Amino acid sequence: MPQPRMMLVVTGDDFGYCPQRNQGIVDCFLAGGISNVSLLVNATAAKEAADLAKRHNIPIGLHANLSEGIPVCQSVQESSTLINQHGFFQGKMGFRQALERGQLSMKQVEQELRAQVRLFRELTGHLPQHMDGHQHIHVLPEVREVFAQVLSDFRIPYTRVPVELGLHSCPWLPLHLQRFYTQVEKNALDSIPVFTRYGIRWPDVYLGLTTMGQNMSVPHLQRALHHALSAGPSSGYSSNSASGSDQAVVTAELMVHPGYPSHPQDGGCGEGPDDFSQSADRQHELRVLSEPSLLALYSQERVQLCAFKDLSLLLPKNA
Repeated sequence: MPQPRMMLVVTGDDFGYCPQRNQGIVDCFLAGGISNVSLLVNATAAKEAADLAKRHNIPIGLHANLSEGIPVCQSVQESSTLINQHGFFQGKMGFRQALERGQLSMKQVEQELRAQVRLFRELTGHLPQHMDGHQHIHVLPEVREVFAQVLSDFRIPYTRVPVELGLHSCPWLPLHLQRFYTQVEKNALDSIPVFTRYGIRWPDVYLGLTTMGQNMSVPHLQRALHHALSAGPSSGYSSNSASGSDQAVVTAELMVHPGYPSHPQDGGCGEGPDDFSQSADRQHELRVLSEPSLLALYSQERVQLCAFKDLSLLLPKNA
């Protein structure tokens, strides 16, 4: 390929969720559809996922989880503000509601995040190359400060800032998703000064909210890529742009969720798999990401797939 216009990290989230997810992610990686994975260390098939990443040399980071399943940290498991009466995290919206009510201990958030980093290192033999948040918990108020401190202390250089160009002109998203994604975007924008202060890096552009599940198609991905390429390397959302270098290359991350449908009661993070994981949506993403027409589009648009570690020359560390 000639000089790329975009270096694109395609991250398969929820690695470790179940054997079917793991196999789908590996198949997608081997087909050239993803270039990076994000591991749920509290998921039932996390050890298998870590072993698969080693076997296939798949670049891997940590999908920090404070909202689904059972905590990793022993003290948080026994008694904490992060769990419900059944000993599980409080869920995507339950966590947010408890945070808004001021009911969550940030000390316990920090303990759990540190425990998940340590478990990641035990499973893989190394620290994460990047770390993001399951269900975007890492950009929430208060949590973002603790998250940034943990990344800084462990010297984990990269994270995800979920601000997607074109989100507000996306007619196929239902209203409830538009509302949720708009709030995610606001939280992500508010996180930028915090992440910058701690010297954490992220790509110029984020993609993936508008192309999840059945909303993923080659035309929708092409639309998202064109938004990103049109913005250029200084999109205004990242202080980490490569625009000051000799290479005007856009750096981007595409969040995806490929896999095969979970079997009922097999997988998840301690509570069994959710509806999305048992649906055909994951396999649909796997199929689209592996389509020759999409891989041809990458070549035509001079989009080069890579891992977060490959961005180091393009994303100079914040002062």
